[in-house]
Amino acid sequence: MVYLNRIYTKTGDDGTTALGDGTRLSKTHARITAYGGVDELNAVLGLACLHAPSTGFATPLRQIQNDLFDLGADLCIPETDAPTDYPPLRVTTRQVEQLEQWIDAATAKLEPLTSFTLPGGTPLAAHFHLARTVCRRVEIGVVRLAETESINPLVLQYLNRLSDLLFAWARLANDNGRGDVLWIPGGKAE
Repeated sequence: MVYLNRIYTKTGDDGTTALGDGTRLSKTHARITAYGGVDELNAVLGLACLHAPSTGFATPLRQIQNDLFDLGADLCIPETDAPTDYPPLRVTTRQVEQLEQWIDAATAKLEPLTSFTLPGGTPLAAHFHLARTVCRRVEIGVVRLAETESINPLVLQYLNRLSDLLFAWARLANDNGRGDVLWIPGGKAE
């Protein structure tokens, strides 16, 4: 259980922050950047939720937001072979598989694309596109961290699937793809 009785601690005034295992790192460290990006992604999904209360997206969006807290917790506690007082929270195969099921369900409702899509359409679709691009950037930050430190590989799988899901959902939010804004190559857009 999380218990917060004070919002400020002054311990980060020197430019460092604590990981879940108590280790202090610079706020510019790749691990901090990675899970800070996850927090940003979660906030962008919160904006999408504002446009989704009467759609079928609201419940899965809240589940994803909870999953992203799990993912941030996973990144916040480095992997180790040393014994711990309690097992750290880690992203699971089940969470990745749930995203795949949602992707498959969404894709079954969509016609194949004949062009790339531009981000836009309905407000919900635009927010899904924004979340998708933030998700890709976060994924890049996690890959950067994984180049130097061991991470749970399911973190990268989750983020990769999530960006795919957000693309599919953006199309669904655009009248099952009929309202997609298509790219017109060569500057011929009117």
